[in-house]
Amino acid sequence: MRLAGFAQCRLLVQLTLLCGSALVSASPATSQHSAALSGIVTDSSDAPLFGAVVEVAGTSLRARTDVGGEFRIAGIAPGTEDIHVRRLGFAPVTRRARINPNGDHGSVQIVLALLPTAVKTIVVQASRVQFSGRLAGYYERLRRRSGGVFIAREEIDRRTSRSLSQLLAATPGINAHRLRAGGGAVRMRGRACRPLVWIDGVPMPAGEVDLDAFPVNTLHGIELYLGSTTAPFDYTGPQGMPGSNCGTILLWSRGRDTESAPRTASRLLDVEQMAATRSVFTADQVDTQAELSSPVPLEVIYPASLFAAGVEGIVMAEFIVEVTGRIDENSFAIVSASHPLFAEAVSRAIESAIYSPAIKEGVAVRQVVHQRFEFSASSKPANVSTLPGR
Repeated sequence: MRLAGFAQCRLLVQLTLLCGSALVSASPATSQHSAALSGIVTDSSDAPLFGAVVEVAGTSLRARTDVGGEFRIAGIAPGTEDIHVRRLGFAPVTRRARINPNGDHGSVQIVLALLPTAVKTIVVQASRVQFSGRLAGYYERLRRRSGGVFIAREEIDRRTSRSLSQLLAATPGINAHRLRAGGGAVRMRGRACRPLVWIDGVPMPAGEVDLDAFPVNTLHGIELYLGSTTAPFDYTGPQGMPGSNCGTILLWSRGRDTESAPRTASRLLDVEQMAATRSVFTADQVDTQAELSSPVPLEVIYPASLFAAGVEGIVMAEFIVEVTGRIDENSFAIVSASHPLFAEAVSRAIESAIYSPAIKEGVAVRQVVHQRFEFSASSKPANVSTLPGR
């Protein structure tokens, strides 16, 4: 099962008026003016929902959200409309939206709540992760948070700084320094000398380094050591170069080992249609729900980079459990996920999962299951099943 690209989304639905003939074909009522409804549907944890159906009441206009929770419906007549949003496993909602004919933007937030019939949440509890590869040392230091200042991937993306020197200057004790030839550098704690700069464990030349030559969006992590004795021993200054008296900057780039696999919205079975025709049953239609078989271990690996950074999150998976207890791979989908690496971890682990099948009137039946995974790098929450994370 492959996973698709995961977008960072605003939790807002925008109703944007579009004028022109390009949208006329969507509805006969749009011969002169039409509007487009576009936006995002999320769950109660603010994670985008895949596969939600968004409908304009009283019309045939509808759309289904993609893996980023996004949708777009063209050909809506300006005015006040009721918007129905539904998804299997979630409580449907209706929102009234005003679409103005003068092109003003309206907005409505659409959040769907998970129905209480979902199976018990599985917590992936990681107390320790074995780091390996080129970033092992960085992850170990990031997890300990000792001796330096760390800027992890999530913070780099959140700050959206235009340049690396600007990003670093937001740290107390660091000042941006413009170079005569263009570009940027920094000085630490009021010193006039240049800090040592390393990229992926390789020292940069002894001269001034133009930090702005490194695009911010290519960096996976940054370590800053402002003192002369706080930098890791291996990065205190190679032979023939000055020591770390002026501070040390360790830059770690993004690469194939830091990116999640692509996530796809396609699957071979229409689970919603199957539930509607009773070829599979939902949790409220069976006497005993399908549940993860406790004797069979399910190993979900906590992503190393997220564990090191202390990032926690959730994943909601949807699939059909056969009467044998096996999962129908063609029915599997990630409904929502707070981070693509969490989604990838669940997708890989669930392939080997064994469930106790659902029972209806004394007979094992196929059931569509909504399984929630919670990734926790701290203490164990109450009333949940816990799996060890590596």
